[in-house]
Amino acid sequence: MMRFIILGAPGSGKGTQAARIAESHSLRHISTGDLLREAVANGSELGKQVKSILASGQLVSDEIVLGLIRETLGGSGGGRGWILDGFPRNTAQAEALEGVLKDIDQTVEFVLVLDVNADLIVDRLSNRRTCGSCKAVYNMLNNPPQTEGKCDKCGGELIHREDDKPDTIRGRLEVYDQQTRPIIDFYEGSYPIHRVDGTMPIDEVAAEIKRLVG
Repeated sequence: MMRFIILGAPGSGKGTQAARIAESHSLRHISTGDLLREAVANGSELGKQVKSILASGQLVSDEIVLGLIRETLGGSGGGRGWILDGFPRNTAQAEALEGVLKDIDQTVEFVLVLDVNADLIVDRLSNRRTCGSCKAVYNMLNNPPQTEGKCDKCGGELIHREDDKPDTIRGRLEVYDQQTRPIIDFYEGSYPIHRVDGTMPIDEVAAEIKRLVG
């Protein structure tokens, strides 16, 4: 059984790689966004709190997110192994997560880090376009639409989202460097740290991860 955390800056490809590993190893791919949506859909007590908070436009607290993680990993959702993607985002969350895992008698086996330099990430994300209708995602460098500005799937208009513009991306990377990157130091010495060059093509990154973690 495999249980690990995947870390990487926005645009590093960690979501794509986590999904691949989850499918090939029959693991639960856990992202905080998915947890929040599932909680609302299930109508649990925590889900009702999440729905109310989201409806008011506020951010969901760490306490609630940790509660959802506890529910998910402590139940059948954690029994087949898991990948935690997008949490923790800072050392305070990492410390709190350690307490949750101890309570449910589970542990992190290793931490996987995708390393990508900032300039490449800005280049990747600033060339991303999203369909305004079906939300399909394209990249003008390596996955352009057949017709410029139009979605191949539904013909909808492709938009350049505000959070995919260079200045916004650099701001997000600064937040990652200040808040999330220190988590690697937090885990150093406690768990094996597997670092992968995320600048390689997607299939090569996947092959390197497979070599490292099996």
